[in-house]
Amino acid sequence: MISKQLDDAVSEALKQERARRIEQGATPAPPVDHTMPTGRWTFDADVADVFDDMLRRSIPQYDVMRSTVTAIGASFVRPNTAIVDLGCSRGDALDPFVARFGAYNRFVGVEISEPMRAAALARFEGYRRAGVVEIRDTDLRHGYPPVQASLTLAVLTVQFVPIEYRPALLRRVFEHTIPGGAFVLVEKVLGAAGVLDELMTERYLALKREQGYSEDEIARKRLALEGVLVPVTASWNEELLRAAGFTPIECFWRWMNFAGWIALKP
Repeated sequence: MISKQLDDAVSEALKQERARRIEQGATPAPPVDHTMPTGRWTFDADVADVFDDMLRRSIPQYDVMRSTVTAIGASFVRPNTAIVDLGCSRGDALDPFVARFGAYNRFVGVEISEPMRAAALARFEGYRRAGVVEIRDTDLRHGYPPVQASLTLAVLTVQFVPIEYRPALLRRVFEHTIPGGAFVLVEKVLGAAGVLDELMTERYLALKREQGYSEDEIARKRLALEGVLVPVTASWNEELLRAAGFTPIECFWRWMNFAGWIALKP
């Protein structure tokens, strides 16, 4: 009886949250990204404010990637388990899973950037009050939420974790994944050879110019990200997943120097 009363309370809270979002109407257009970093890249308040626009103009096939992550990931969600988003930023990747699976699961976003975390906390305020969503300040070099997950997402996140910490991070993801669960990894990658990496990089920079970024904006961001965003090759990412215990592993999306994988726990 107590369990049913709790389920009913959570369901009612979710209904109220959906109604609140509908009443708010259409989301206004996000601010346009014209950030000009002067030092090492940080996910500060200026970046958080324009992050939606930044991603759409900086990540090729952004909507395709996002929708595919959701569709593939949803296939592995099981009731009464956690869905974890590592580096959840403002909550874009987590939001469609909350909307679809609601009270049947627990949702945990991990975000170390205070401005990004504040945006996620505000976004999921109603769901947090219902006990459905939790946003955690966890350093991925050393931790993972204390949950058992049927799905973990890491969308353009692991590339910001120092390389020496990545094997342990992926092992923790594996250990906290239920058998038959999945890990979705999306990363910027290096080409397998210098000449090919240069070719892909030039095409990517051309895409940023087509999206309206100036040469100065492109150069400033590249310089600020050096040593902060550290990509590795696609084959190296796959080896890290295998070493953590995941199998099978499949690349489900690739555009030049960006790639996404689905990796399963046997």
